[in-house]
Amino acid sequence: MLRLSVLDQSPISSGRTPADAVRETLELARLCDRLGYERYWLAEHHSSEALAGSTPEVLIARVAGLTERIRVGSGGIMLPHYSAYKVAENFRMLETLYPGRIDLGIGRAPGSDQRTMQILQEGRVDHGAERYPYQVRDLVAWLHDAVPPRHPGHGIVAQPVGESAPDVWLLGSSDDSAALAAHFGLPFCFAHFINPDGGDQVTRAYRAQFKPSSLHDKPMPLMAISVLCAETDEEADRLAKSREVWAMRLRTTGNPGPVPSVEEALEAAREPAAERWLPALRRRSVVGSPATVRAGLEKHAANYQVDEIMAVTICHDFAQRKRSYELLAKAFDLGAAERPAAAE
Repeated sequence: MLRLSVLDQSPISSGRTPADAVRETLELARLCDRLGYERYWLAEHHSSEALAGSTPEVLIARVAGLTERIRVGSGGIMLPHYSAYKVAENFRMLETLYPGRIDLGIGRAPGSDQRTMQILQEGRVDHGAERYPYQVRDLVAWLHDAVPPRHPGHGIVAQPVGESAPDVWLLGSSDDSAALAAHFGLPFCFAHFINPDGGDQVTRAYRAQFKPSSLHDKPMPLMAISVLCAETDEEADRLAKSREVWAMRLRTTGNPGPVPSVEEALEAAREPAAERWLPALRRRSVVGSPATVRAGLEKHAANYQVDEIMAVTICHDFAQRKRSYELLAKAFDLGAAERPAAAE
């Protein structure tokens, strides 16, 4: 049976505030925990008018405390901005607080514009793409007390030391991160919602090139895709326009603003640019009724050769967003009877 997980970017809808978006993240996490989803990952974006999740490690602590069984993690920490050692400390603390429930997804994209990236990195010049593989190596070593003797950090301990460590996942939308994950023997998640082309081939190459490690003896591939599920195909198509128009504006103007209402999005969909952009953006998604979405996700799972899919759902109305995850869970019979929400 295909397992389902959630990637939450904490979207800010027009007429709402970033604080509203964070509150919605907490409410949605509790719902998905009760519905039987496998994981709940929090994204990292900076200086965005549309996405409020700037510090996934902080949100992870709150979400894990409000939920009971679901794994909680980052999707992901943008490692080039930070010290691998400090990230190891943060996630060892989270693992100590919630043992066996923490995932550490990492990526190398900026999650911001170039100017914000420079502020985040405070002018450092040693955290470029060429440094990233060494950061991954060091992060895993500090999480597992395996820093080699000749390393400048040998003898430095990432506290708190515990009996378990979070799972490290490499995230990406190209073959670079997949190759790195295969080399280090780590799980890998392909971002189909960012790049809908060639991900199935990337994931198969990851499987073929995977080198068993002390942490994982076999590959663990995952794919993340945009999903919008509603009662009918027509209603889902209408609701999906908000995200697609927002994404179109991001790519055409660089400053899309908050997620637009359906009415605003339908009006924008009549613009000349929409004829080219919206069909291309739909390829990043599965949109429709429960039966349509189930068939679409099962097809992607077969193409990617994965047994777990992570759903990214953005629409203007939060009630419809929750309903999408409810319908999706029911379509796949996730099998978890709803339990009372954990106390705040």
